[in-house]
Parts: sequence; structure tokens; C-alpha cells
Amino acid sequence: MTDGGGGRSWRLVRADTDAVPTSVRRFMARARQRRLRAALPWAVTAGSLLVVGALAWLVYGTSVLGVRQVDVVGTDSLTPLQVEQAASVRMRQPLAGVDLERIRGRVEGLPAVGRAVVSRSWPSTVVIQIVERTPVAAVPVGKDFALIDAEGVAFRTVSRRPSGLPVAQLVAPGPDDINTRSALTVLSALTAELREQLVSISVPAPAQVRLGLRKDRTVIWGDETQSETKAQVATALLEREGNTIDVSAPDVVTIR
Repeated sequence: MTDGGGGRSWRLVRADTDAVPTSVRRFMARARQRRLRAALPWAVTAGSLLVVGALAWLVYGTSVLGVRQVDVVGTDSLTPLQVEQAASVRMRQPLAGVDLERIRGRVEGLPAVGRAVVSRSWPSTVVIQIVERTPVAAVPVGKDFALIDAEGVAFRTVSRRPSGLPVAQLVAPGPDDINTRSALTVLSALTAELREQLVSISVPAPAQVRLGLRKDRTVIWGDETQSETKAQVATALLEREGNTIDVSAPDVVTIR
């Protein structure tokens, strides 16, 4: 640069790095490193949040990992289609957002289902495992039979009594019916020998339980108390002559 009076001329030049003292260069390098170290956690956090957000959007907000299949396990009298229809699982909804408890409630609303477990199987399947109710007796209802389980729940109606099930003569079968509960208590206490010969159980009142056996034999049971003892005594008397075995007082039995 030249001034107007013809004086000195000046020009800007970039100093060579060798012209900067070593101590200054080290100071500047350490300052840059400190700035980088200070910024690094923020950069890592921001990057992690972006990754987590992208993954959450992928899992919960899109159908990439959506439901494409429903697997039903454990059906016997029911069909897998009946369970699927009751479950009402919406296809292609994000698998992570499926309300498993609500599905379980709908499936357990089927009378024949005693218990259901619903789970996710990644990447795209809802698995429904069911345990169907097991019938323990058949209750006559008109010309048909209502099957009841060990809790007294009537869950299915059939036109013929299934082989191997006793007929339960009950006026109002159900879990809350006292006569039903008496019948179930007695049935659960029977020995294998009695169960094999059992044809029917009649409970017109809680203290008037009777068993009908093959060959027109009858066991007068009385009430449900001491059922295990009564079962053992009745079993021991099966080989005796007589059509009526009275174990209502198991300490003093009669047979005639």
C-alpha cells in the first residue's frame, strides 16, 4: 500500500507458521482440543437421540414391523379361526403397539376357553395360546346336554352325552349353585374304580348326593363332607353283594 505523499508502501503478508512461537501454537492446539472435547458429548447425545427416535418411529409408527400373522395354539373343540375371530387382531398395526391384555380378554370371553396367554413373536406375529375347559359332567338340558368343567361353568351344549362323562342331575348348574359345588366336590374325590363305574350323580339338595353306578347300583353319599373317606369305603364295598351302598355315615355303612 502507497500513501498519497510518496511515502512508504505497505502490504499485508501472511506470517509463516514458523514465525508463530511454539508455545503459542501449543496453546492454540490445546484450546481447539478443549472445544472439541466439550462439544463431543453433545454431539453423541444428539446422535443417539436421533437414532432412538428413528427406531421408535420405525417400531411404533410404521407397518414395517406390523402384524402380518396370528398363530393360535391349544385348540381342541374350538377351531383356530374361531379364536382369531374373537381376538380381532388388526393386521399391519405396529406389533409393538398391540394391546395384548385386551386381546386376551376377548379370547377368554369364549365360553370354551379357560385361560389364554397372548404374546408377540418378532418381527410380525401375535401368538395366542389357549387352554380349553375340560368337561367333568354332562347336565341334561331338554334333549341336549350342557358340559360343565371343574369350576361348574357350563361352556358347551351337545346333543349326546360324551362317552365317559357322568350325567349330573342339577336343577340350576353354575359356579354359584350350592348343589353344583357339592357335586364337583364329590366327583373330585372319587377313586379310579368308582369313576370307572360311575354313570350319574344326583344332587337335589346338598345333603342328598347319590351316585348311580353300572348294573343299576346306587351309592347314597349324603353330604359332601368326608368325601375322600366315603370314596375309599364305597370302593372297598364294590365287591360285596347288594345294589345300594350307604356311606353317608362312613363309620357305620350299610349295603343292601
